[in-house]
Amino acid sequence: MSEPLKISLRVNGTRYERSVAPRIHLVDFLRDELGIMGARTACEHGVCGACTVRLDGEIVRGCLVLAVQANGAEVETIEGASERGDVTELQQAFHARNALQCGYCTPAMLLTAAALLEDKPDATRAEVREYISGNYCRCTGYHAIVDAICDVRDSRRAKAAPARGQENA
Repeated sequence: MSEPLKISLRVNGTRYERSVAPRIHLVDFLRDELGIMGARTACEHGVCGACTVRLDGEIVRGCLVLAVQANGAEVETIEGASERGDVTELQQAFHARNALQCGYCTPAMLLTAAALLEDKPDATRAEVREYISGNYCRCTGYHAIVDAICDVRDSRRAKAAPARGQENA
């Protein structure tokens, strides 16, 4: 068995230093070492998306990243995004559209949706569906999830529209 390696990383704004086994995955480190439970374990092959977190601002599968690969990095989970209010609109829309049923996929779905709206604020409905396709949901059939994301997209567009009109005045 390999010797533990010391890592230092920031998770949801808090700095952590730990010794970890070289082969422990980031999602397991977050859950087992830090008690941060929003990222879930499911397929453990990067297929289902339940383990989604942000690593230095990029959406990654926590089951495919080793904790040692996150050394020196900034990790954000749904807990951090929720505390800052980054996903409040999406949470409200998911609730309004009944886009969360069992809730297992919801944390990853929210992080992915937030990334989509940052990366492609004018995404079409088809692009929304494609972007979230790596996150499995066995309960909703995706229609309510896509509706909720599009509701937030449309709401943001409507809020930005008056500002755009004023720029041209």
